[in-house]
Amino acid sequence: MEGKPLQKELVINKLNICSMALPIEGKKAPAFKSVDQNGDPIALADYLGKKVVLFFYPKDDTPTCTTQACNLRDNYAKLKGEGFEVIGVSVDSVKSHKKFEQKHHLPYRLVSDEKHTIVNKYGIWGQKQMMGHTFMGTFRTTYLIDEKGKIRKILNKPVSKSHAEEILAAWKTI
Repeated sequence: MEGKPLQKELVINKLNICSMALPIEGKKAPAFKSVDQNGDPIALADYLGKKVVLFFYPKDDTPTCTTQACNLRDNYAKLKGEGFEVIGVSVDSVKSHKKFEQKHHLPYRLVSDEKHTIVNKYGIWGQKQMMGHTFMGTFRTTYLIDEKGKIRKILNKPVSKSHAEEILAAWKTI
């Protein structure tokens, strides 16, 4: 193997995600900057001092993602009453997010991550399977982040139709 550069071996977990990239509970949430559905800049640092529900979803206007987004919309006042800011993230475009927001009257910000920068930082972009097909995509995951920017709880595969209730129940156990 003389003359060849050494390749760093990555540890891949069963979801085909580089385990080095996975944020963990109790640690600082990975910082990000992007734009929302209006093209306005957004950064996680803007939310220091606030509790954040940062939810990642695969695609605008798909059945499960829409159910989840609408559950958060329908319970938005309750979440705000508990001091939470809600932010959705997907790899869809600003234009797609705007249509999704308008169609379903979503009251929170949707972050566009077309370059996959944020999903990669959070370790939730990986190989998925559906109906015998293998493809790359976003794993539905929600991070509950405290006022100091630390991840307090990670909800993998949240229950779309009762996601807000799941968030509130999880926060009470922290």
